[in-house]
Amino acid sequence: MTQHPPRHVRIGIDVGGTFTDAVVVDARSFELLGQVKVPTSHDHADGVAHGILEALEKLQADVGIGARDVSFLAHGTTQATNALLEGDVATVGIAGIGAGFDGFATRRLTALGKLELAPGRRLPIRYAAVRDASDPVAVKEALARLRAEGAEVIVAVEPFSVDDPEGEQAVLDAAREQGLLGTSTHEITSLYGLTKRARTAVLNAGIMPRMVSTADLVEASVQRAGITAPLMVMRGDGGVMSLPEMRRRPLLTALSGPAAGVAGALMGEKLSEGVFLETGGTSTDISVIRRGRVQVRHAHLAGRETYLPALDVRTVGIGGGSLIRFSGRAVTDVGPRSAHIAGLAYACFAPASALTDAKLVTISPRPDDPADYVALEAPDGTRYALTLTCAANALGIVPAGSYARSEPESARLAVQPLAQALAVPVEEAARTVLRQAIKPVRDVVDELAREYQLDHLTLVGGGGGAAAVTPFLGEEAEQDWRIAAHSEVISPLGAALALVRESVERIVPGPSNADILAARAEAEAAVIAQGADPSGVEVDVTVDPRRNLIRAIATGATELRTKDRASTVDEGVVRGEVARSIGVPVAEVEELAAAGQHRVFGARARRKGPLGRFAAPVRYVRVVDGEGVIRLHSTGAAVEQTDVASAQSRLATLVDQHTHYGDGGSRAPALWLLAGPKIADLSGVLDRDQLVALIGAELKTRAPAEPVVAILEDRK
Repeated sequence: MTQHPPRHVRIGIDVGGTFTDAVVVDARSFELLGQVKVPTSHDHADGVAHGILEALEKLQADVGIGARDVSFLAHGTTQATNALLEGDVATVGIAGIGAGFDGFATRRLTALGKLELAPGRRLPIRYAAVRDASDPVAVKEALARLRAEGAEVIVAVEPFSVDDPEGEQAVLDAAREQGLLGTSTHEITSLYGLTKRARTAVLNAGIMPRMVSTADLVEASVQRAGITAPLMVMRGDGGVMSLPEMRRRPLLTALSGPAAGVAGALMGEKLSEGVFLETGGTSTDISVIRRGRVQVRHAHLAGRETYLPALDVRTVGIGGGSLIRFSGRAVTDVGPRSAHIAGLAYACFAPASALTDAKLVTISPRPDDPADYVALEAPDGTRYALTLTCAANALGIVPAGSYARSEPESARLAVQPLAQALAVPVEEAARTVLRQAIKPVRDVVDELAREYQLDHLTLVGGGGGAAAVTPFLGEEAEQDWRIAAHSEVISPLGAALALVRESVERIVPGPSNADILAARAEAEAAVIAQGADPSGVEVDVTVDPRRNLIRAIATGATELRTKDRASTVDEGVVRGEVARSIGVPVAEVEELAAAGQHRVFGARARRKGPLGRFAAPVRYVRVVDGEGVIRLHSTGAAVEQTDVASAQSRLATLVDQHTHYGDGGSRAPALWLLAGPKIADLSGVLDRDQLVALIGAELKTRAPAEPVVAILEDRK
């Protein structure tokens, strides 16, 4: 029997509280080939792993793919987040290393036991001192004491382990030799700050037993399905990591719920500059993608800041199922309660015949809630929820084919009783509800646009309730908007398309070029070790001289991800998209440079200042990839094309020309390099010499005659 060559597909799985969604996409075209939904198997002996196996088997049967066709498999789960929110964590034993002040400092960490994860659920902490980590007998005795006191997982803590990790590593090795799970503060981060570092490590340890057990079961399920592709797990910062890395640092999966959706917007929707709104039934998660990058910050857990990198996501209590609050004369609010909480079906999805002559009634979704939420009561006594989705459908703004689309007649009949109570037409009642609902959403979007200085704002809606929020918000705010393709499965799509990601952070007073290049190399090596293709790894480096902070973030794919170029990109479409994003006629767009898989376009335009006056014309620059997608927005930038052989000296001169000097010292320009398939983002580096050193590191493996484009943006 002839064996056909593998099709090369990528599978993404999102394990939710109720359902596990899975998708399969073509690895080259990223086309969605199939999707399935199965109940999440919380109560099965194998836990959520059973549902993952069920989803995999159903996908293979529905799409007709074999195990050898799967080149990539990633899953996202809320298990870590839920464990922390519910206080369902293991007892953690802190092995405090050092004598004198060091011993005093680590003993104070027992105060971490006061952290309240959930009402009445505090972090269970045990402590044992290890005066000398090089004494194996002392280490063994300390571990025995912790074990006798019920510790299930060990955290090795020493005040200055980021400089010398030998003590922590000795304790960690001894714990693992005894069959104990363990972690250490230097494994979590290289940043100083003992309390914050230990807090992060202790939270990591608290969820480790449960997460490692689940990882083992998921891995076994995937093996039973015959799949040998690398199994990856979503991180909270929008990337994925290998299963061995997840076993070591499971905390990185916390807050990854919104991360998969943002990855779907970034990779699937090719969003490079804008706001992604993922709307479910109860809430909307709002996040920013700027200059082709997700925005990340250190997360707060248990009410305290940690060193956990996670997406900057703002959550608003408005979703597709949000209920309407009514004073008897006016719509006073929308949400925070939803149809799900009230246990009612959406009225707009009911047959029109069931809603004829329905009347408006007030309800309390929960016993202690105000009784000013409205619902519909049909003549047969059945009650339905009057939701935001009903209002959007009644107004006719839900795009055809959207997951939230209902029959127009049902939607109008659903809103009609409210319209009668308000003494206005159905459309006006629906518009009133939508305006009330989007107020808090618009406030957050405006805040993010200001905070991240977005050059061009595009709203992309995802999630099952996307059409209830994004279209009306876009029209009211006069912003470009669209609903993501297959928005109802944007999270598993994001998992399927996500890149391997690693972040390295160090505190180095007065960092040298060697320090910066070392951090860059460490981040690059980490993603390659997890399976990323070395030829496509991109490393963004930031140096913050005020905090003496070096941050290197590396991303890469586990396979060469080049799309099928059989269909050429329409030149007119590309220029039209560039013109639209800048706000000028197509005729004013000119091509400025090209290198590798990217072309650079620009045009001059005026923008209104804060007093409403037009400022001087500024050149807006757009970098477009081989698929015609705008990957980078820049304002007032200089564009220089050269080759690898000349780049080092030529760009050093340009950096000098664009470096600004002031009372606070010199500030080199923000710089991006285009070479081959990559955009190297060096905009986080302010020092001229450090910037030139990083330019050399980016170009050292490229051929001398290869074209290079530099985009330089002066810092004001």
